[in-house]
Amino acid sequence: MQRKTLALLAALASFSGAALADGITGEAGLGVGYQPHDPTGSRYETRPIPYLDLDWGDVSLGTDDGLTWSALKTNGFSAGPYINYLSGRTANGELRGLRDVPDMAEAGGFVQYAPADFWRVFAFVGQAAGGGSGQGGVFGKVGGEIGYPLGGGVIGSSNLTAHFTDAQGTQTFFGVSDREAQASGIRAYNAGGGLQNVALTQSFEFALASHWSLVTSASWIHLTRSAADSSIVKAVGDTNQGEVQAAIAYKFD
Repeated sequence: MQRKTLALLAALASFSGAALADGITGEAGLGVGYQPHDPTGSRYETRPIPYLDLDWGDVSLGTDDGLTWSALKTNGFSAGPYINYLSGRTANGELRGLRDVPDMAEAGGFVQYAPADFWRVFAFVGQAAGGGSGQGGVFGKVGGEIGYPLGGGVIGSSNLTAHFTDAQGTQTFFGVSDREAQASGIRAYNAGGGLQNVALTQSFEFALASHWSLVTSASWIHLTRSAADSSIVKAVGDTNQGEVQAAIAYKFD
């Protein structure tokens, strides 16, 4: 997980270094999150996180969407390629005996409709690569986000996103092979593809000073279908998970 943080910070350094002279806009900062260790929710941990919401012409860099390029733009619609990082897991603690899943690169395409700055609907689909034998798969998400002023320099936003993956992607994080079952004591399980989870996120941004703000968010994540039926989830995880984050961000304009 920390490798993702470092990789995103490195991408930020490269992105902002090239873009500052050419009109970069948006926000960037660093904060802390309390969130599940892995998608099964086997335990929670606190870790440093980057906060990124930057635009440079048709190129954007965001914490959730990664690096995107709007190769096609017309009447609020945009589409193009993206690259992002997919966080892995360390199989320790209650996951001992399962395989580690390394952080992976995810590359694919997206389409988005955002006729105004304060709302958008989107769809992403990409292929993950860089995992161990049999790990990876196709990952996708479909969702919508709306922002609104609350007064006193406070801005709120709500995001609802459904995450999908194929059988390989679900098996990577939720499946248990016969060998892993013997080593971990968790029943063997073959996962299938489809809807993996639905996530609802509520965020608030509080103005602190010129160019500086406090950004907070809280998420509810509900596992569905094959992910929810995983023997890992039933043994040590949870179908309903939470996540909270806070960051100090600097606004470029």
